[in-house]
Amino acid sequence: MKKHNYEIKVEWTGNEGNGTLNYKSYNRNHTIIADEKNNVINGSSDPSFLGDKTRYNPEDLFLSSLSACHMLWYLHLCSVHKIIVTEYIDNATGIMEETKNGSGKFAEVTLNPKVKVTEENMIAKANELHEEANKMCFIANSCNFKIGHIPNTTIE
Repeated sequence: MKKHNYEIKVEWTGNEGNGTLNYKSYNRNHTIIADEKNNVINGSSDPSFLGDKTRYNPEDLFLSSLSACHMLWYLHLCSVHKIIVTEYIDNATGIMEETKNGSGKFAEVTLNPKVKVTEENMIAKANELHEEANKMCFIANSCNFKIGHIPNTTIE
Protein backbone atom coordinates (compact mmCIF):
# COMPACT_ATOMS: atom_id res chain seq x y z
CA MET A 1 0.00 0.00 0.00
CA LYS A 2 1.32 3.39 -0.99
CA LYS A 3 1.55 5.86 1.91
CA HIS A 4 1.54 9.65 1.82
CA ASN A 5 2.89 11.73 4.66
CA TYR A 6 1.80 15.25 5.52
CA GLU A 7 3.21 17.80 7.90
CA ILE A 8 1.64 20.99 9.13
CA LYS A 9 2.72 23.51 11.74
CA VAL A 10 0.06 24.99 14.03
CA GLU A 11 1.37 27.79 16.22
CA TRP A 12 -0.68 29.31 19.03
CA THR A 13 -0.46 33.11 18.92
CA GLY A 14 -3.04 33.82 21.60
CA ASN A 15 -0.99 34.28 24.76
CA GLU A 16 -2.15 37.63 26.10
CA GLY A 17 0.44 37.73 28.88
CA ASN A 18 -0.91 35.22 31.39
CA GLY A 19 -0.98 32.09 29.27
CA THR A 20 -3.80 29.73 30.13
CA LEU A 21 -4.23 31.03 33.66
CA ASN A 22 -7.98 30.52 33.20
CA TYR A 23 -10.46 29.88 30.40
CA LYS A 24 -10.86 33.57 29.56
CA SER A 25 -7.23 34.68 30.04
CA TYR A 26 -6.12 33.77 26.53
CA ASN A 27 -7.43 33.94 23.01
CA ARG A 28 -7.66 31.03 20.63
CA ASN A 29 -5.75 32.59 17.73
CA HIS A 30 -3.20 30.50 15.88
CA THR A 31 -1.53 30.20 12.52
CA ILE A 32 -1.42 27.20 10.22
CA ILE A 33 1.70 26.90 8.08
CA ALA A 34 2.97 24.26 5.69
CA ASP A 35 6.59 24.25 4.56
CA GLU A 36 7.15 25.57 1.07
CA LYS A 37 3.73 27.18 0.89
CA ASN A 38 3.64 30.94 0.58
CA ASN A 39 0.70 31.76 2.77
CA VAL A 40 -0.46 31.40 6.31
CA ILE A 41 -3.98 30.49 7.40
CA ASN A 42 -5.12 32.46 10.41
CA GLY A 43 -7.16 30.30 12.73
CA SER A 44 -9.05 30.52 15.98
CA SER A 45 -11.85 28.59 17.63
CA ASP A 46 -15.52 28.95 16.84
CA PRO A 47 -16.97 32.12 18.40
CA SER A 48 -19.13 29.84 20.60
CA PHE A 49 -15.87 28.83 22.28
CA LEU A 50 -14.45 32.38 22.62
CA GLY A 51 -12.84 32.36 19.19
CA ASP A 52 -12.30 35.17 16.71
CA LYS A 53 -15.11 35.09 14.13
CA THR A 54 -12.84 36.69 11.50
CA ARG A 55 -10.50 33.68 11.49
CA TYR A 56 -11.00 30.12 10.29
CA ASN A 57 -11.80 27.55 12.96
CA PRO A 58 -11.07 23.81 12.78
CA GLU A 59 -14.65 23.07 11.81
CA ASP A 60 -14.43 25.50 8.85
CA LEU A 61 -11.20 23.86 7.75
CA PHE A 62 -12.66 20.35 8.08
CA LEU A 63 -15.67 21.31 5.97
CA SER A 64 -13.48 23.01 3.37
CA SER A 65 -11.20 19.95 3.20
CA LEU A 66 -14.17 17.72 2.50
CA SER A 67 -15.54 20.10 -0.13
CA ALA A 68 -12.18 20.61 -1.86
CA CYS A 69 -11.32 16.90 -1.95
CA HIS A 70 -14.72 16.11 -3.43
CA MET A 71 -14.34 18.86 -6.03
CA LEU A 72 -10.89 17.69 -7.11
CA TRP A 73 -12.06 14.11 -7.59
CA TYR A 74 -15.21 15.31 -9.33
CA LEU A 75 -13.28 17.44 -11.81
CA HIS A 76 -10.94 14.51 -12.49
CA LEU A 77 -13.86 12.17 -13.14
CA CYS A 78 -15.53 14.73 -15.41
CA SER A 79 -12.38 15.04 -17.47
CA VAL A 80 -12.15 11.24 -17.81
CA HIS A 81 -15.81 11.09 -18.94
CA LYS A 82 -15.40 14.00 -21.39
CA ILE A 83 -17.70 16.28 -19.42
CA ILE A 84 -16.47 19.84 -19.79
CA VAL A 85 -16.94 21.76 -16.54
CA THR A 86 -16.48 25.51 -16.81
CA GLU A 87 -17.48 26.51 -13.29
CA TYR A 88 -17.75 24.80 -9.90
CA ILE A 89 -18.86 26.48 -6.69
CA ASP A 90 -19.80 24.55 -3.57
CA ASN A 91 -21.65 26.08 -0.64
CA ALA A 92 -21.06 23.19 1.75
CA THR A 93 -22.91 22.95 5.05
CA GLY A 94 -22.24 20.86 8.11
CA ILE A 95 -23.84 20.17 11.45
CA MET A 96 -21.74 19.44 14.51
CA GLU A 97 -23.44 18.10 17.62
CA GLU A 98 -22.01 19.03 20.99
CA THR A 99 -22.37 16.54 23.83
CA LYS A 100 -23.04 17.23 27.52
CA ASN A 101 -19.35 17.02 28.39
CA GLY A 102 -18.41 19.63 25.77
CA SER A 103 -17.01 17.26 23.16
CA GLY A 104 -18.69 16.92 19.82
CA LYS A 105 -18.64 15.48 16.33
CA PHE A 106 -19.98 16.23 12.91
CA ALA A 107 -23.28 14.47 12.36
CA GLU A 108 -23.79 15.46 8.76
CA VAL A 109 -22.30 17.37 5.87
CA THR A 110 -24.05 18.34 2.66
CA LEU A 111 -22.18 19.48 -0.41
CA ASN A 112 -24.16 21.84 -2.64
CA PRO A 113 -22.09 22.12 -5.81
CA LYS A 114 -23.25 24.48 -8.54
CA VAL A 115 -21.65 23.20 -11.71
CA LYS A 116 -21.68 24.62 -15.20
CA VAL A 117 -21.02 22.36 -18.18
CA THR A 118 -20.83 23.18 -21.86
CA GLU A 119 -23.63 20.95 -23.19
CA GLU A 120 -27.05 19.93 -21.91
CA ASN A 121 -26.46 16.26 -22.72
CA MET A 122 -23.65 16.26 -20.11
CA ILE A 123 -25.88 17.18 -17.15
CA ALA A 124 -27.18 13.72 -16.17
CA LYS A 125 -23.74 12.10 -16.13
CA ALA A 126 -22.26 15.17 -14.43
CA ASN A 127 -24.77 14.75 -11.60
CA GLU A 128 -24.10 11.00 -11.32
CA LEU A 129 -20.37 11.55 -10.92
CA HIS A 130 -20.83 13.17 -7.51
CA GLU A 131 -21.50 9.73 -6.02
CA GLU A 132 -18.34 8.34 -7.62
CA ALA A 133 -16.32 11.35 -6.42
CA ASN A 134 -17.59 10.72 -2.90
CA LYS A 135 -16.37 7.10 -3.09
CA MET A 136 -12.93 8.28 -4.21
CA CYS A 137 -12.48 11.26 -1.86
CA PHE A 138 -9.77 10.65 0.75
CA ILE A 139 -11.41 12.94 3.30
CA ALA A 140 -14.91 11.50 2.80
CA ASN A 141 -13.48 8.00 3.24
CA SER A 142 -12.09 9.12 6.61
CA CYS A 143 -15.48 10.22 7.94
CA ASN A 144 -17.88 8.15 10.01
CA PHE A 145 -21.05 9.85 8.74
CA LYS A 146 -22.84 10.09 5.41
CA ILE A 147 -22.04 13.01 3.17
CA GLY A 148 -24.96 14.28 1.14
CA HIS A 149 -24.81 15.89 -2.29
CA ILE A 150 -27.31 18.30 -3.78
CA PRO A 151 -25.83 19.20 -7.16
CA ASN A 152 -27.22 21.93 -9.35
CA THR A 153 -25.82 21.48 -12.83
CA THR A 154 -26.60 23.86 -15.66
CA ILE A 155 -25.14 24.75 -19.04
CA GLU A 156 -23.09 27.89 -19.38
